Amino acid sequence: MKQFISFVIKEAKHILRDKRTMLILFGMPIVMMLLFGFAITNDVKNVRTVVVTSQMDHLTQQAVERLASSEYFTIVKTVPTPKEAEWMIRSQKADLAIVFARDFASKKSGAQFIVDGSDPNMAQQWTTYAQQVVANPNVSLISQKLLYNPRMKSAYNFVPAIMGMLLLLICAMMTSVSIVREKERGTMEVLLVSPIKPLMIIVAKVVPYLLLALVILAVILVMSATVLDVPLQGGLGWILIVSLIYILLALSLGLLISNIAQTQFVALLVSAMVLLLPTVMLSGMLFPVESMPTILQWISAVIPPRYYIQAMRKLMIMGVGIQEVWQEVMILIGMTALLLTVSLKKFKVRLE
Repeated sequence: MKQFISFVIKEAKHILRDKRTMLILFGMPIVMMLLFGFAITNDVKNVRTVVVTSQMDHLTQQAVERLASSEYFTIVKTVPTPKEAEWMIRSQKADLAIVFARDFASKKSGAQFIVDGSDPNMAQQWTTYAQQVVANPNVSLISQKLLYNPRMKSAYNFVPAIMGMLLLLICAMMTSVSIVREKERGTMEVLLVSPIKPLMIIVAKVVPYLLLALVILAVILVMSATVLDVPLQGGLGWILIVSLIYILLALSLGLLISNIAQTQFVALLVSAMVLLLPTVMLSGMLFPVESMPTILQWISAVIPPRYYIQAMRKLMIMGVGIQEVWQEVMILIGMTALLLTVSLKKFKVRLE
């Protein structure tokens, strides 16, 4: 046991001395959290709006004032004809145009929305927001009762997704590169003839990354609560337990990659490219899985981050109990057991 602990300490010191590794381990989570929390957002805010009206009666004036006073729309100009409004959208001077009919005051209806549809999702959101502001003179958009995310912040959706992506990439990438580096340098044979069993060597190399992953998880949770103002509605204990299962899965995947790759470059390429693209595109991080074509939904079913992200959104944002995420947890446990079994078996075969 003393030899095992010494090996763990040696590996930990090696990681801490490597400035590039530490920069990746802690720089990437901080940058990604800030990017997705503030820069990359699908929040509706400051939509450049053109008002088209031939006569400004009192109801039309009130509707325009409601639009101007909300944080979602910015009235850039008032024009007399829809053609001028469309020209402003085509020339990228406006995002949305609202055409009020002549009899808007008498019928209390009659508004046409011309919108920049280059981004269909945002166009639909702009139109929905504008319809509610224009149609309801008594209740503003802010007074709606929105469960779990009353301020409609994108960070509520992105934080669990970032956790799933970063923990998988960092754990799998760092573990695979660490083991392959020993093979490249020819020091793996030296380790194998040491008194420690091969299995203990692998465990000793994985333990420091497991501890670092838990530290990174703590950094992400603290940043989400303090910097991004995303509250943790669920039990912190269950969040940590589910995250620990997911970290073990990521480490097992890194061990499997180390058995396939023969160089650090290949291990890095497989970890970054093969894991990054499916995680971003098919895990539900950016796009709902239910909206994908059937074949992509089947492919997403074998992507581990999908289930971790779903579980974290329920635990962190919705505040449900562990009984509501048992299905996702069982799938993660099954994937972890399968990957760990295959990885250790291939490692033993390779040693023979």
